[in-house]
Amino acid sequence: MANLNEKKGMLIDVQPIKSKQEINELIEALGMSQNGLRDQLLFKLGISTGLRCGDLVALKVEQVKGKSSFKIREGKTKKERTVYLNNLMADIADYIETLPQGTVYLFPSRKGDSHITTTQAYRIIAKAGDMIDNHSIGTHTMRKTFGYTYYQATKDVASLMEIFNHSSQKTTLRYIGITEESIENSIKSISFF
Repeated sequence: MANLNEKKGMLIDVQPIKSKQEINELIEALGMSQNGLRDQLLFKLGISTGLRCGDLVALKVEQVKGKSSFKIREGKTKKERTVYLNNLMADIADYIETLPQGTVYLFPSRKGDSHITTTQAYRIIAKAGDMIDNHSIGTHTMRKTFGYTYYQATKDVASLMEIFNHSSQKTTLRYIGITEESIENSIKSISFF
């Protein structure tokens, strides 16, 4: 899917956000929307858990309310995984307080009794990306940002590969942009003449 400023139908190369400053700028931009608290929590959950967008938007209030972790069967892989929420418990509690009593989904749709769609989540994230002049942001940015940040903090590609359910470390490193970044940095460090 293309960002708002791109030609319709043109694919973009969605990348992780690699600096905390840019992450915070995007969180601030998300807060400026009519549903700012919801949009910020969606993004914070995405970059803190590495869940795919389809799994994020389908989360139910009961899965996360007052919990530091929960188990989820991922939609794409059908594999069970534990998701840790320790750093987000206060944000989740504050947000849930704003929801009408009896709300089922953490990110409810205004249309019907379901949750927001992945397309709506994409529009939210891409619009905020446009606001900070980063046009390579989409819903996959959240998962890639989680992976990039996790890898930079731990250098543990084996655990990250397990979290992402990837079949090889090479796939994981390429997915989070490390392979390309490493090649670029190694070429920059060589003097050819």
